[in-house]
Amino acid sequence: MTSTSERPLLFLDVDGPLIPFGSSAGQPDADAAASMPVARGNPLLARLDPGIGARLIALGCQLVWATTWMEEANEVVAPRIGLPRLPVLEWPDAGAEGTARGLHWKTPPMVEWAAGRPFIWVDDEISAMDRLWVEAGHPGPALLYQVDPAKGLSGADFRALAGWLDAVAPS
Repeated sequence: MTSTSERPLLFLDVDGPLIPFGSSAGQPDADAAASMPVARGNPLLARLDPGIGARLIALGCQLVWATTWMEEANEVVAPRIGLPRLPVLEWPDAGAEGTARGLHWKTPPMVEWAAGRPFIWVDDEISAMDRLWVEAGHPGPALLYQVDPAKGLSGADFRALAGWLDAVAPS
């Protein structure tokens, strides 16, 4: 899997997976980063791990922002974690057609964007309904990977993602 069109997609949320909501205790750089002028607008930005971008790139997927941060993820988050500018999954208008009860509003646009390509969705708000929707409506392999929002993406999470990617890679 070398070309962009052949690589699996990785839809990435920001709040929870990249910016954990748990205590920042034990993160010595968090206090220093929070005092930086750029972080003063959103103190949670200090919780971003500057090395996580390299770990995401190393997975070999085509990364796509799937977050309410929208284009702001490219302007504020990406430079802090070493990611290039990424495509942004656009959401339908709030007043457009509703989604099935229990279905995350991100799920239908993600399945449409993937268009049958293998994909991973990394988020902290994935439900059983999302899994059923993807299973019924997406012909390719998909991993809906729920991250503990108190901890964010961890080494164990990256191992699980890499293991799934190895399993779906063509031989």
